[in-house]
Amino acid sequence: MEAAQASDRGQIERLRQQIRKLQAAPRSYLATLRTGIHLLDELLPANGLQLGQAFELWGEAASGRSSLAFRALAAATREHRLGAFVDGPGELYPPAAAAMGIDLARLLIVRPKAPGKLVWTAVQLARSGAFACVVLDLTHTGVRLTIADGKKLSDAAFQGGSCLLLLTPPDAPGEGMTRLRVSARGLEGLRVEVMRSRQGAVGSWVLIPWPELPPGEAPVYRYVERPESNEPRGDDAPSERVRRIKMSWQRDGHGIARSRPGRDVALPELGSSLGL
Repeated sequence: MEAAQASDRGQIERLRQQIRKLQAAPRSYLATLRTGIHLLDELLPANGLQLGQAFELWGEAASGRSSLAFRALAAATREHRLGAFVDGPGELYPPAAAAMGIDLARLLIVRPKAPGKLVWTAVQLARSGAFACVVLDLTHTGVRLTIADGKKLSDAAFQGGSCLLLLTPPDAPGEGMTRLRVSARGLEGLRVEVMRSRQGAVGSWVLIPWPELPPGEAPVYRYVERPESNEPRGDDAPSERVRRIKMSWQRDGHGIARSRPGRDVALPELGSSLGL
């Protein structure tokens, strides 16, 4: 018994030494999420998305807001941090997120059933301090943020030290946070303009070319035109014809021996079954 107690005390002491060693080791402090899009990072006053703040990506659907949010989540997972995506419309496609550089093993996807729970869910995730980046997508949800909702989201981001991104449609903008207007400009690229900010740079904008949105390590798919060959194609190709075997028969009353057992058997007369 005494030997076992001495062994336990030795293990506890070794654990204490390891904890002291970990506490004394230098720690990396992450204050800004740099998306890797240099034009966007230079546009923002902190040269990136500053942690502890809430940002609103305001614009039409399919304007590139999700791509910017994905780049922020990719930056968080690249720093071995966690990210969360509150999917209001339920349209998040995980393979598309992975193609933008997001480590899906470090991404939490939440889809509340009630629209009234979207803001509450984002507040809880941002306030927990476990996620470096939290994205709240309010597209096609009909939810319009009030001033109180914007205050709750901003306070949650500040308390948890996370970067909170809101994807809002043009008819339902947010209140009380840094607003970035996102719009697609045809084949030229993505235009991002600072509409509201307490740190300045209001009215400044950049035009991000479309090829700069995907990360450098993401695969690029292209259509490859195959060279013409003199080999015959179609019916001219010398290939063996495929013989298909028909696995069906006409109904002949022998259902148990055919492909539809029990359905081709003749039914008894109704009168005899009723005793008439």
